[in-house]
Amino acid sequence: MKSTPAGALSIGELAEHYGLATHVLRHWESVGLLAPGRDTAGRRVYGQEDLLRVGAILCAKDAGLSLAEIHALTSARAGAPRRVLLADRRAALLADIARLQAQLALVECGLDCPHEDLLTCPNFQAIVARRAHEQDHGPGRVGTPGHS
Repeated sequence: MKSTPAGALSIGELAEHYGLATHVLRHWESVGLLAPGRDTAGRRVYGQEDLLRVGAILCAKDAGLSLAEIHALTSARAGAPRRVLLADRRAALLADIARLQAQLALVECGLDCPHEDLLTCPNFQAIVARRAHEQDHGPGRVGTPGHS
């Protein structure tokens, strides 16, 4: 018989709620991201705050933050440390978006190209030339010119 307080979740119930393995929650506890209470038998007991915290950890992981960054973010409730961490992550995300947009432009150019050999397409050649220029001078915006 359970001795879990009303409204509280066991580790298995919390893990199941988010589709996680219980060892993930134990690991997050070991790195300081979670601090569950204990029942009279010493078993972990999670409340609504823990439920929200696990959701926040998962959202932060989806944003690409490491567990150490998530710990720093959740420890810095406000102020400069939180803003610095989030600004750094934002810069990394913007760089990822720019890289993915360049990849998409290349794929779209290839899909839209009427040329038999993609390497003979002047638009494709322009994208390749811009890529070579970026290698020497740093990244710029790579767009998809219209096909002729």
